[in-house]
Amino acid sequence: MKIGVISDTHGFLDPRVEKIFAGVDHILHAGDIGYASIILELQFIAPATAVLGNCDDPQINYRLTEAVELARKKFLVHHIVNPRALDETLARRLAMERPDAVIFGHTHKRFAETMDGVFFFNPGYAGKPKFGAERSVAILHLDEKGFRHEFIPL
Repeated sequence: MKIGVISDTHGFLDPRVEKIFAGVDHILHAGDIGYASIILELQFIAPATAVLGNCDDPQINYRLTEAVELARKKFLVHHIVNPRALDETLARRLAMERPDAVIFGHTHKRFAETMDGVFFFNPGYAGKPKFGAERSVAILHLDEKGFRHEFIPL
């Protein structure tokens, strides 16, 4: 299974994303969407799960956290996550949900590390080019061996 992972679009969906995500089975957007229409555009590519980020208008009606099962793996999607110092609420949710992976955004920096048996993953920043910021999306490949990730620069 292939999963497209994106975060921090901040109202801009790079036109290359459609080609990059072509053939994925599902898309996870880890918040700071900008406009609900971005999720609608992603849904033309594949089913999409999205969460609110700290810059999103709550009126766009997404949750702060979503749990989704894909290829018998449980994903928890949440915008602001510090894998090395989980806040109390998120730590409780992880203990209760017991996800295989936590997908997050917010930092605008790529991250991929397994801690205490949970794969923490941030695809990086996908919004408009600014100040030379490194921009990327990612593909997660799931198979019987587990997760394999691929960061794709924009």
